[in-house]
Order: sequence, then C-alpha cells, then structure tokens
Amino acid sequence: MKSATLVSLIRAALLAAAIAGTCAAEEPSFGKDLTAAIVLHGQTCDAVVDAKRNGDSDYTATCRDGNRYHVYVDTTGRVIVQKL
Repeated sequence: MKSATLVSLIRAALLAAAIAGTCAAEEPSFGKDLTAAIVLHGQTCDAVVDAKRNGDSDYTATCRDGNRYHVYVDTTGRVIVQKL
C-alpha cells in the first residue's frame, strides 16, 4: 500500500473518531485505530488502553506496555505520532 494512501486512511479514521467524539474506553475499535496509527509510524504499542481527546484530531494515547504518544493531524493534513 502506498504511504500516501495509508496516511489518508489513518487521517480518515482519526477524523471520523473526532467527529463521533469517541474515546478508547467507549469504543474498542477506536483504540485499534490509534494503535494502528502508532505502529504504522514505527513506534511500539501492543494496544491502546486509554486515550484522551485534546482537541479535533488530537489525542494522547496510553498503550498497555506503558508507552504514551501524542497522535494528531497537523496543519498540512499529515498524521503525526510523537512519543511522550
């Protein structure tokens, strides 16, 4: 799969979740979406167990292995994953 297509799919998943106002505790598939975004960016995450919504398309995710990440869509529309 081309990376541009992959980024588009991740962006769509994050935007859909933001619109729905869901979090990992309420919607298990949303945790899977965040986990996929983190792993596809080359980071370690076995499963997102908690997610805090910081704003539109902006989340702080905590993984079962203890790693924490800031996952958001930047002004150019790219999904960014930063380890905290």
